[in-house]
Amino acid sequence: MSLLIIIVHVIVCVALILIVLLQTGKGADMGAAFGGGSSQTLFGTTGASSFLSKATTAAAIIFMLTSLVLAYISGGKKSTSIMTEQAPIEEQAPAQTPPPAADQGAADQSDTP
Repeated sequence: MSLLIIIVHVIVCVALILIVLLQTGKGADMGAAFGGGSSQTLFGTTGASSFLSKATTAAAIIFMLTSLVLAYISGGKKSTSIMTEQAPIEEQAPAQTPPPAADQGAADQSDTP
């Protein structure tokens, strides 16, 4: 199920990029708005929306829905983290004790004549 949603998500993402790049910007006719005799307003026409505008809206809605579904699916899985796991307990080697101080003093006295 999640693989199907991921495939749809990627296809919609590529389609959304292509649809947005195919549209002309609203600022494309800004030069004509300042004395060019254009009938458009400063921020573009306010008529019926074009096919690309409707396709952009539909692709954006599908993209958001698939994003939410994928986030919900991934949130249900148990994730493991290094910070939450406890380190394995290792046995420590027995500590070596230094030789008694009496033996060191005897060794020092035997070296001196």
